[in-house]
Amino acid sequence: MKTRPFLIFDLDGTISDPAVGIERSINYALQHYGYPTISENEVPQFIGPPLDISFGAITGNSAPERIANLMAKYRERYAAIGYSENTLYEGIPEALNALASAGVPIGLCTSKPVNFAENILRLFGLREHFHFLNGGGIGIHKKQQLAELLSSGSICEASIMIGDRAVDIEAARANGLGAIGVLWGHGSIEELQTAGPNKLLKSPNQLNELRYVV
Repeated sequence: MKTRPFLIFDLDGTISDPAVGIERSINYALQHYGYPTISENEVPQFIGPPLDISFGAITGNSAPERIANLMAKYRERYAAIGYSENTLYEGIPEALNALASAGVPIGLCTSKPVNFAENILRLFGLREHFHFLNGGGIGIHKKQQLAELLSSGSICEASIMIGDRAVDIEAARANGLGAIGVLWGHGSIEELQTAGPNKLLKSPNQLNELRYVV
């Protein structure tokens, strides 16, 4: 059976705002290894890109062992409490429910490990809406994740990636997928427009319009 087109959602900055948990977990790891902590204003740039890249940028040290240690310490706190410090964007539950009720297939592709994504979606009672969850890992970028979903037949080329950062749009473009940027997350309108989405959405209630796209 041919796979129907999916709406593939990013998680951080698209479904929920993870800024508090990410800031506290990054600083937990940095403090443990003797690095200066980051401020609240610095956090948005590190929401979206893979965590290994973020730690390399923050510390100026990209040695694999050091990055792996920082990530392990980060995940120690994030697994215990950081995931629960997410804030759901207003209108997201209603939008996802409307899409699911209309029979639109929905999936998730995040740079986070899949167990963290599972915990966050269950925290907000949203897990049932998603046909699949795809998570990342060290050295695995979102364009590779989408490529694997395509090659495995989990999604088809008519699927659309939805996210708040350029990395989401660029990953979709690299795989020949449609791309929609959202403006309620952590990416600026300039960043998203430069990446070249098919469309930009200003609020979650506009997600319901996508039932007519796939």
